[in-house]
Amino acid sequence: MKKFLSLTLAMALMIFFTACGSSAQNSENKTSAQSTSSAPNTENKTTAESADAAKKSLVVFFSRTGEEYRVGNITKGNTHIVADFIAENVGAKTFEIKPVNPYPDNYNECTELAKREQQEKARPSIANKIDNFDDYDVIYLGYPNWWSDMPMIIYTFLESYNFNGKTIIPFCTSSSEYFIGKEEIQQYAKGATVLDGLGIQGKRCQDDPASVKRDVDNWLKKING
Repeated sequence: MKKFLSLTLAMALMIFFTACGSSAQNSENKTSAQSTSSAPNTENKTTAESADAAKKSLVVFFSRTGEEYRVGNITKGNTHIVADFIAENVGAKTFEIKPVNPYPDNYNECTELAKREQQEKARPSIANKIDNFDDYDVIYLGYPNWWSDMPMIIYTFLESYNFNGKTIIPFCTSSSEYFIGKEEIQQYAKGATVLDGLGIQGKRCQDDPASVKRDVDNWLKKING
């Protein structure tokens, strides 16, 4: 009788532990399945964020110092000031387009030369170049407004690189807040997407840079979301 009871108890315990083990295994499998199911969403989100972060931007600009209209002599160009504000906001590097033959410091002499270059459709030579240009996806391109057009050296720049697949975001400085250049850039930077640009009064860059920075930040927020 005792042997029968012992055998019965042993069988009961075996059934109990087998059931517990099966339950634990099912629970583990369920937890594993849930983890596996939720993992792709997190991974996809991280991948998308990484892709956005991987886009590299460069702020390219041509700017002039010397005698400036309604301001006097300046040591940092108006377009240069705007370019630095953009670079600070988007976390990008800057590249200054430097002519082989610098433009005159005298304002009248510079405007006369700029007019002559425009009439001749000149392509002034650039002294420096961007070695890793292909690494950049977004190009912020800045220049002064000379005779209601971009300086001819900007055309030299546009004809010197392959812009296919890149995004160009232009900005310019002038005697007013008027922006020019989008259509011309689209024509010469084949294959690029050109966004709406920003026009800034050059005098404000020297007299009230804080207001210029505010306008730049608002513009970037609008175009970059």
